[in-house]
Amino acid sequence: MSALRQNIIVVDDDAGMNLALRRLLNAAGFHAISFSSAEALLESKTVPQAACLILDVHLPGLSGFELQRRLQQDGPTRPVIFITAYDDPASKAEAQGAGAVAYLTKPFPGRRLLDAITEALAAV
Repeated sequence: MSALRQNIIVVDDDAGMNLALRRLLNAAGFHAISFSSAEALLESKTVPQAACLILDVHLPGLSGFELQRRLQQDGPTRPVIFITAYDDPASKAEAQGAGAVAYLTKPFPGRRLLDAITEALAAV
């Protein structure tokens, strides 16, 4: 990782998970920016500064998958890590088909997420 803190965007409607992920990422040396919905992220115009996105699969409004598709239409893609509390084979297959770096089922060890971010940033 470079000396500059890289921006990692988190989109999760669970306030507790959002806070926990922000703390984990900031402690690991990243700059975490979190949103509670896909729509809030899209309104923010912060995606161009993101090195990686962590998207909850099941969001109110646009899902994490729909958000990723929308972002892909809007310009250069960023690595995506999907997280979910409702693991199912169809969602996992959709994440893999969408080119996700990782698909993590909550609760997951913080180290697994950090390893996935490291892998995502190395591939860019």
